[in-house]
Amino acid sequence: MKVILPVAGKGTRLRPHTLNKPKSLVRVAGKTIFEHVIASLAKVKCDQYILITDENGQVVENFQKSLFPNLPSVYIQQQERLGPAHAVWLAKDYIHEGDDVLIVFNDTLFITDLTRIPRLSEGLDGLIYSKEVEDYRRFGVNVMKNGLITDMVEKPDQPISRLAQVGLYYIKDGKRFMGYLSAAIEKKLTVKGEYYLPEVFKLMLADGMKLGAPEIDEWLDCGKTETLLSSNRFLLEHSSRSHYCIEGCVIIPPVSIHPSAHVNHSVIGPHVSIAEGCNIENSIIKDTVVNSNSIIKNVIIEQSLIGDSVELSGGAQRINIGDNSVIELGVPAK
Repeated sequence: MKVILPVAGKGTRLRPHTLNKPKSLVRVAGKTIFEHVIASLAKVKCDQYILITDENGQVVENFQKSLFPNLPSVYIQQQERLGPAHAVWLAKDYIHEGDDVLIVFNDTLFITDLTRIPRLSEGLDGLIYSKEVEDYRRFGVNVMKNGLITDMVEKPDQPISRLAQVGLYYIKDGKRFMGYLSAAIEKKLTVKGEYYLPEVFKLMLADGMKLGAPEIDEWLDCGKTETLLSSNRFLLEHSSRSHYCIEGCVIIPPVSIHPSAHVNHSVIGPHVSIAEGCNIENSIIKDTVVNSNSIIKNVIIEQSLIGDSVELSGGAQRINIGDNSVIELGVPAK
């Protein structure tokens, strides 16, 4: 199996945290999104990982090689921002006869058993993993009949379906799929100037190909601050290691605290992730993600996302601070 990982998105909804790093390297529940994705693929035999990057591709490549040096990977830069289907199409030279393909977009995390793919795809040409949602108008949805997808509608006005596509796709014949991607690009099947996978899948359906829509167990959105914090809460609650004891501190689980972080005279938790190299003193922190090498002193914060190398001191606030910031709260102006 070949795995295609498009990681070229700008992550604009997560700014300022994605101004100087890819959104795949934003942390949640003690790990980067990229690490969570790789962990979710651990039980699947993957022959090659094909990462589609942007101009920050070297950052992702360096990170991958440092944590997963044995991961069989290649990198392709998407030089023109022409949409997710175009990004997947760039992998065409690495997809050969007999290759099946798994496509995983990195702005959402999923919980499902991928070892069931052979059974779920029996008699089908592919799987478009899905999740039933209440607000169907925010998503592209699958229209079903007798267990098969018959149509796809992007952000429907009427409740034609509540089965949203989650950004996880399995295609049994990868080489043929690349042909459909090429056809969509040749026909310029764009939406607002970009190429999207539903237009490609519609070509497949028109040719009589059979696509299923298995539901995943959980769909965790990491695309914006509010949903990333919600995903952080869920992952910590389901973590096998979320209880800590630190002398001089009150730790309210579930939390994730990196061993290299220094925490002193503080109340941490619940639902707090603290990355490596952080220094936390005399603070109360809950429902918050603190990224690496940040210094937090004398504050009370909650429902916050703190970037890398932030210096924060002062009073109680709800904040959203990007990387390399210096914030002093409650200090008189000079």
